[in-house]
Amino acid sequence: MKKENKIEVVKDLTNKFKENNIFYLLDASGLTVSQVNSFREKCFKRDVEYKVVKNTFIKKALENQDVDYSEILNSDSLKGFSGLLFTNESPSSPAKALKDFRKSLDADHPSLKAVAIDSDFFIGDDHLDFLSKLKSKNELIGDVILLLQSPAKNIISLLKSSENKISGVLKALEINKISV
Repeated sequence: MKKENKIEVVKDLTNKFKENNIFYLLDASGLTVSQVNSFREKCFKRDVEYKVVKNTFIKKALENQDVDYSEILNSDSLKGFSGLLFTNESPSSPAKALKDFRKSLDADHPSLKAVAIDSDFFIGDDHLDFLSKLKSKNELIGDVILLLQSPAKNIISLLKSSENKISGVLKALEINKISV
């Protein structure tokens, strides 16, 4: 590969890291072409992009970031055959795609080297189960909205049940010890 091409690959990868606040670094050695294609398909279904890139390019692209990736750079994560999973949606999507693929192979490979979610890092394959259970930003916002709506729903149901009489509402609030 010519030097100009290498520079272009690092530049593209640098932009990819900037555009995607979530990426997974995998050890994908030993996979056949058909297995890689099957894995790409599982990733595509979950809006996850899979790329195979040389470790030196990954290292240079991570060094070009504003975020400090020294925890990943100083670990053994950039040794061996590496694949990258990129997503911006759900932090659990790549983990779920990886678990599904492993289940179809009945193997523990490809293995997880490192994960970056915003500025948090997870090094090692032992984090895969935890990562597969993470909620997306939209799911977390929905949970907060449900929690905020709960007291309002209680008051509305009290108003309906006591036929809109203020004294009945106050008594129901006192009995149920609901704070307004």
